Amino acid sequence: MNKIKQELKMHITQILTLYQNLIMKTQLKVTMSLGVHRFLLLLLLLFFSFSIKSEPIAGQTVVFQILDKITTKVKTFEVAVNDNVHFESLIIEIYACSTNPPEEIPEDFVLLKIFDNINLENSKLIYQGWMISSSPAATPLEHPIYDLWLKDCKIDTDF
Repeated sequence: MNKIKQELKMHITQILTLYQNLIMKTQLKVTMSLGVHRFLLLLLLLFFSFSIKSEPIAGQTVVFQILDKITTKVKTFEVAVNDNVHFESLIIEIYACSTNPPEEIPEDFVLLKIFDNINLENSKLIYQGWMISSSPAATPLEHPIYDLWLKDCKIDTDF
């Protein structure tokens, strides 16, 4: 009888040990599962969240620089939005300009058309679109005599 009691006690101890191990493994899996879920949630928040971006601020005046490739002279001039300016044979019409808010990376944009007034009765559209201040090479004016680039889009600070 003693031998049976000892074997029974040993089997019960083994069963309890197995049960405790099973519980610990289950708890570990649940903990790891929660950890994995938290990690995946963090990844989703970091990589797939939308960025909050402010709207560009509309400007009233555009500042350009133009290089005459023949004389190597650079001239700076300002043009109001919805206005135009004549520079030598070029006519530059400004339709809109905007700038990023101060809390973002500085960037200016201008929507314009440029005509080359070859002779008095024949002007040819040579550029139409957006110019970007930080990337003049991305949207360049291709002209044999002149290079034009955007310097600034001024906003009206009078409120």
